Amino acid sequence: MIHEQNRRAFIESSTTLAAFTVAALATPRAMRAATSVPRPAGSARTRRAGGPKLKTSLNAFSFNDAILGVKGGAAPSLTLFDVLEFCAQQDFDAIDPTGYYFPGYPKVPSDEFIARFKKRAFDLGIGISGTGIRNNFAAADKAARAADVRLAKEWIEVAAKLGAPVIRVFAGHEAPGANREEVAKWMADDIRACAEHGKKFGVVVGVQNHGDFLRTAEQTIQLIDAIGSDWVGVILDTGNYPKDPYAEIASILPYTVNFQIKESPYGKDSPVRLDLDRFVKIVRAAGYRGYLPIETLAVTNVPYDPFKVVPKFHAEVTAAFRRN
Repeated sequence: MIHEQNRRAFIESSTTLAAFTVAALATPRAMRAATSVPRPAGSARTRRAGGPKLKTSLNAFSFNDAILGVKGGAAPSLTLFDVLEFCAQQDFDAIDPTGYYFPGYPKVPSDEFIARFKKRAFDLGIGISGTGIRNNFAAADKAARAADVRLAKEWIEVAAKLGAPVIRVFAGHEAPGANREEVAKWMADDIRACAEHGKKFGVVVGVQNHGDFLRTAEQTIQLIDAIGSDWVGVILDTGNYPKDPYAEIASILPYTVNFQIKESPYGKDSPVRLDLDRFVKIVRAAGYRGYLPIETLAVTNVPYDPFKVVPKFHAEVTAAFRRN
C-alpha cells in the first residue's frame, strides 16, 4: 500500500503534468514555440534535489584519432568497443557512438555488429545516448543533398536498432555567395524529410549548431521552426556560440534534445573554460533532463591524450552536477 505522503506527492506530480500537457495542447500552435520540447516542472522531490536528472555521456569524437588512425598516418589503436569499455571504467552513464566510427562508414553496419555492440553496452550498464553522421544540407548540388538525406535515413534505422533516441546531423556550410533564404528553405525541406523517416522509427533528428550555417541561437531557432516537426530538435554545442554563449545557450535550451559539452565556449584553442556551475544552473532552470554528452578536442600544437583529458573533464562536469 502506498504511504500517504508518497501518495500525495504522486498526485501532486501527476496533476502538475496533466495541467502542463492540457495547457500545451490547448495553446494554438502559432502562439507557442512550435517545435520546442514540452517538459513538466518535475516533482517536489526533484525540485528539492536541485532539479531534473542529468546524466553524462561520452561522444566518441574525443577518441577520433585513436579510432580512425588519421594522425601522421598512424594505424587505428582503438575500436568503438574499446571506448565502450572506457566509458564503463570511468562511470559514464552512456556513450554516443558516432556513425563514422563504425567499420565501413558510410555503409551501415551489419545487424550482427549492431547486436554485439548493443549487448556489450547493456552488459556494462552503459546507455546509448545518440549517434550521428557527416552531411551537408547547405550544398548547392541537389543530388548531393539527396544523397545525404538517404544517408540520414539509413542511419536513422541504425539508430533505432541501437536503441539510440536521437541522430545528430549538421546543417552544413553554404557556398560563398549563396542566397541564405534559399539555402534555409531547401535545408528545412531536407531535414523535414529526415524527420518524417525518424518518426517511423522513433528516432529524433537533432541538428547541431556547428559554427557553419548556424552561427547564432536565433538562426538555429529559425531553422527548427521552419522545419516545424516535433521529431526535430537541437544538439546544443556549447563550443559554437562564442559571441554571448550563456545567453545563447539559455535561449536555445527549449529546443534542445541533446548536447555536445566542450571545454571552452570560445573554441578549442581558447584558454577560457566553460563555467560549468553557471552552465548547469541554466540547464536545470530550463527543465532539461537526460544526457549531456561531453566532447573533448585536441588543442593546436599541444599533445592530446584523451585518456587524461576525458576523465578530468568528466570529473569536472559531474562535480558541477552535484553542486548545482
